[in-house]
Amino acid sequence: MLYRAPQRLADLHRANACIFLHCGASLGTLAAQAEQGPAPETLSSSTSRQTLSTPTPDNRLAEGIPGLKEFLRRPAGANSASTSLDGAGPTAAAGPGSAAAAAAAAAVPLAGAGTVHIESYGCQMNFNDSEVVLSVLAQKGYVHTPDPANADVVLLNTCAIRENAESKVWQRLGYYKNAKAAARRRGTRPVVVGVLGCMAERLRHRLLESDKLVDLVAGPDAYRDLPRLIRLVQGEGSLGDAEEYEGAPQPQQPASSSSSSSRRSAQHGPAINVQLSAEETYADIVPLRQPNSRSAFLSIMRGCNNMCAFCIVPYTRGRERSRPLQSILDEVRMLSGQGVREVTLLGQNVNSYADLSQAQQRLAAAAPGGAGAASACDPFAVYAKGCLGSSSLAKVALTVCPEGFRSVYKPRRDGTVSFAELLDRVAAADPEMRVRFTSPHPKDFSDEVLQVIASRPNVCKQLHMPAQSGSSAVLERMRRGYSREAYDALVAHVREAIPAVALSTDIISGFCGESEEDHAATLDLMRRTGFDQAFMFAYSDREKTYAAKHLQDDVPEEVKGRRLAEVIAAFREGLHQRCQQEVGRRHLVLVEGSSRRSEADLTGRTDTFKRAVFPDLPVPASYAAVASAGLLARQLAAAGVTAVGEAAAAAAAAGTPAGPLVRLQPGDYVAVEVIGATGGSLLAVPLARTSIAEFVAMHGTPAPLEVWGPASQSPQAGSLEPAAAMAGL
Repeated sequence: MLYRAPQRLADLHRANACIFLHCGASLGTLAAQAEQGPAPETLSSSTSRQTLSTPTPDNRLAEGIPGLKEFLRRPAGANSASTSLDGAGPTAAAGPGSAAAAAAAAAVPLAGAGTVHIESYGCQMNFNDSEVVLSVLAQKGYVHTPDPANADVVLLNTCAIRENAESKVWQRLGYYKNAKAAARRRGTRPVVVGVLGCMAERLRHRLLESDKLVDLVAGPDAYRDLPRLIRLVQGEGSLGDAEEYEGAPQPQQPASSSSSSSRRSAQHGPAINVQLSAEETYADIVPLRQPNSRSAFLSIMRGCNNMCAFCIVPYTRGRERSRPLQSILDEVRMLSGQGVREVTLLGQNVNSYADLSQAQQRLAAAAPGGAGAASACDPFAVYAKGCLGSSSLAKVALTVCPEGFRSVYKPRRDGTVSFAELLDRVAAADPEMRVRFTSPHPKDFSDEVLQVIASRPNVCKQLHMPAQSGSSAVLERMRRGYSREAYDALVAHVREAIPAVALSTDIISGFCGESEEDHAATLDLMRRTGFDQAFMFAYSDREKTYAAKHLQDDVPEEVKGRRLAEVIAAFREGLHQRCQQEVGRRHLVLVEGSSRRSEADLTGRTDTFKRAVFPDLPVPASYAAVASAGLLARQLAAAGVTAVGEAAAAAAAAGTPAGPLVRLQPGDYVAVEVIGATGGSLLAVPLARTSIAEFVAMHGTPAPLEVWGPASQSPQAGSLEPAAAMAGL
C-alpha cells in the first residue's frame, strides 16, 4: 500500500509552508522541512456510492471578483466558466446543472476510461476533496494509480492560501511539462494534466495560458464535471457533450466539418470549469478513502462568509453552505461499520455549520404560533440579533455579537441544525469513535458547543482557536471581528469549561501596518496563553482579498522574517515546561501503527492530539486490572529505565498483572503512562488495552490531569537515548 494518509496536522500545514511546533519540536528541522516542501501525497480508492443530482446553474455564483455586498447578497449569475482554448471557441457550459446532464453522465460506459494519479497539497479539506474526486472518476471507470508514470490523467489538488504553496505546484507542473514532451517524442499520447482546487479557482486562465503546462482547470465546486472535461481534452468529446449541460454555449465548428471525427478534433484542447456554487456540498458522494484506515476526514460544510482581510478562501471556495445532518450521520455510521475509530469534521468555518434543509419543519414544530420561540431556543440566534455597528475599515454594517465578538454577516439560524447539535449527534452515533473538528472561528464557540465537548467523552479535548494576532489594532485591520481582550476572555472561558483542553492557534507575522508595538502584543499572547501547537506564518499578500485592494503590504520581508522567528521563540519558551508536566500522567492513546523510526515501538495520538511513542509489548486486555496500581510504570521507574528500548526489555522480563495479554493493533485504544517528553513526542509505557468507556470510568475524563507518581522518579527527557527520543517524528 503506497498511500499514507496525512495523520499529522504538521504534514498538512508544511505543505502550505507554515511552521508547526509542538512539545519542543526542533525549530531547525521543521524550518528546513518547510523550506524544502513535502513530497506530494497520493490517494487510493476503495468503494463508492453513486452520485446524485447537482446544483442548477441558477444557484451558482457568477465568475469574477465579487465585492462584499455582491458576495453575500446577490443571486448566482448564469455565467459560463467551461471553455476550450484551442482557438475553436467555447465548448462547454458552467458545469453539470440539470437532471438531463446527470442522466447523460450516468450513461457513460464505466469500463476502460483510463488511469488517474492525484497529488494533494494544503489543508485537510483538500485531501478529503481528492477522495471525492477519486470517487467521481471511479464511477466513470477510472482506476487509481500511485505512480504518475502509469497515469493517463494526473491531477494536482492545490492550495492558494500562501505564495509558497502555489510555487510548489508551479514547480511540479514544470516536471509534468517535460514528461509530456518526452511522451510526444516517443509518439505516445501525453498525460492529461489538470489543476484542481483553490489555485485553480484563483488563477483560472493564467494556468491554461502558461506555456501549455495545464490541460484542464477545475474549481472546488466542479469536480462532478471532471469526466467530461477530461474527455474534451482527450478529443473524445462530442457536440452532444456540450448539449448535456444546461445553458452551454455551442462549440464553433469549421465550415466543412460534419463528421464526428471533425467535431472531436475541434473540441480537443484545454478545458476549464471554475463555477462556484451556492449549494454544492458533495453530500451524496462517498469519498474513496484508504482501505482499512482507522481515521477519516468528513466534510460537513464548505465555503466561508467571514471575509477576513487577508484570506482568499471566500473567493476560491464561495459562500458557506452546510450538508444535511442526515447525510453526515449516515456517513459516520458507515465509517464506524468500516472500523474507523476517529473522524475529523471539516469546514472552512466548521463551527458556523447550519443545516437549513429542515428549517421550516423545525420552526413549525418548535413554535406553532410563530418563529420567535424557535429563535429564543437557537444557541446562535444572538449573532443575528446583535446590535449594529460599523467598521471604520469595511464601511459596512456589522452584526455585533456578545462579549466582544462581531460578525460581518447575519447568518440564518432560525430552525436550523446548529453545530452543537450536529457535534452531539455525531458523538452519539458511536461512543467509541473519537470526534475532532477543524477549522473553527473564535466567534462561533457558543456555550452549547463547549458543553458538548465537555460532556461527550469521545469529543476530543483539543481545540484550534486561530488568533492571527495579539494586537487589537491588527485584528481590526484583519477584520477578524474580535479584540485581544475578547479572545483572552474566550480562552479563559474555554479552560474553565474544559480544564484539560489543549489549544492550538494560527499566527500571521508582518500583516499590513503591523508596528513593533503590535508585534510585542503577539509575543505577549504566545507567552501568556500557552498554546500546545501553533501554525505560524509570515504574511503573504493574496490578490482579490480586502487587504490586497485596500491595505498596503508595508512590512519589509526581512522584518517579517525576524518577527516570525521571535514569535516562534516566544511559543517555544513555555513549551518545554508544559511537556515536562506530562511526565507521570496517563493518557488514552489511539494506536496508529509502528513508529517511523523503530519497528519495536508503536505510536499514536492522545485525546489532546499529542503524539505518544511506546514499546510494542504484550499488554493486559483490560485496563481495569492495572489502572489503580500502575505496576508496569512503577516497576520501570524503580528499575531506573532510561530509554524506550530498555523499557520494552524490562517490561517483558517483569511480567504483568493477572489477565490475558494481547498485542496492540492499529485502531486499538491503549492506556499509557508518560515517562518522558522530548522532541515532538511523549515517551510512554503501555499499561493495557482499553476503550473510551473503560478509561473514562477509571479517570472521569479521557484527558486526566493527575500525576501517577512523583515526576522525580520518572526518567528525565534529557536522559533518553536519541534514537528513542526521535521515534515517531
